Amino acid sequence: MALLITVIVLALIFDYINGFHDAANSIATIVSTKVLTPFLAVLWAALFNFVAFFIAKYIIGEFGIANTVSKTIFEEFITLPVILSGLLAAIVWNLLTWWLGIPSSSSHTLIGGFAGAAITSSLTFDAIHFGVIIRIASFIVLAPLIGMIVSILFTSFVFWVCRNVNHHKANRWFKRLQLVSSGLFSIGHGLNDSQKVMGIIGAALIAATNDASVANFMPEWMHMHSIKEMAENNSLAWVPFTCFTVIALGTMSGGWRIIKTMGSRITKVTPLEGVVAETSGAVTLFLTEILKIPVSTTHTITGAIMGVGAFKRLSAVRWGITINLLWAWLLTIPVSALLAALAYCLVSMIC
Repeated sequence: MALLITVIVLALIFDYINGFHDAANSIATIVSTKVLTPFLAVLWAALFNFVAFFIAKYIIGEFGIANTVSKTIFEEFITLPVILSGLLAAIVWNLLTWWLGIPSSSSHTLIGGFAGAAITSSLTFDAIHFGVIIRIASFIVLAPLIGMIVSILFTSFVFWVCRNVNHHKANRWFKRLQLVSSGLFSIGHGLNDSQKVMGIIGAALIAATNDASVANFMPEWMHMHSIKEMAENNSLAWVPFTCFTVIALGTMSGGWRIIKTMGSRITKVTPLEGVVAETSGAVTLFLTEILKIPVSTTHTITGAIMGVGAFKRLSAVRWGITINLLWAWLLTIPVSALLAALAYCLVSMIC
């Protein structure tokens, strides 16, 4: 029972870190365009992170992304030490990339850690569901690409609509619209990233419920047999509610190092371009929510920001920074898997 509590606490710590690590995704453009101060911007993003819970629970009616995350490992290979090791690796990598100011993917960190620990514990690649992991990994490329394409198309549409509008008047309107677009992106961030942690906690509760030596000490409100129960069983509503609340609190803490990279180092962003980038990112996240695929909000908004820069001219995008980010993204899953393998060796010696 102590191990289960440790796993849940660490999962929520990861959720909190994810919030301040990815805060930049939602607010980088509205900070860089001076629509809101950094403090007000993180409060605005945190509010919509939390609103996402009610949308998932009462409008969508399911947590499909959480279900996908929990199925990256075959159920018979999921144990509490495996989940604990994956979380430790994910937390270490997230903190390291935050410290270095690299907007890496929290979702792929979690998937890589989960998979690496499972492979190490079972000594076989049969522990991981390759089909699910390949689908998730493919969006390392697809998410920013979709964000970029949507952004370029949306930018051309907005410029055509506003072709006869006074520049200063348009600028004032787009500053106000940035509040809407950043709110939409924050909802997408909450829907996507909170569910990843829900999937991990759900997997831990299922593993504990199936283990009689642990289940006998668990209160009834912690028993879980499938991820779907989180949406259908009100006694388990504490899992999604807590995850959405914690990520909102993490967002309120901000991620100032990454905000600098996202808000100005990739390309300079105007209020109009900020609206386009955030809306394009939100559309991409809502699409992946429908497909039930956990994607990186970081990758998504980066692609959208690149799209608005490339629409002006290709040289407006600092491609050197972008290439460095791409390397960090590609390395996230294998590095997290290796860290999780090391963590599992240590955990198995202690537990």
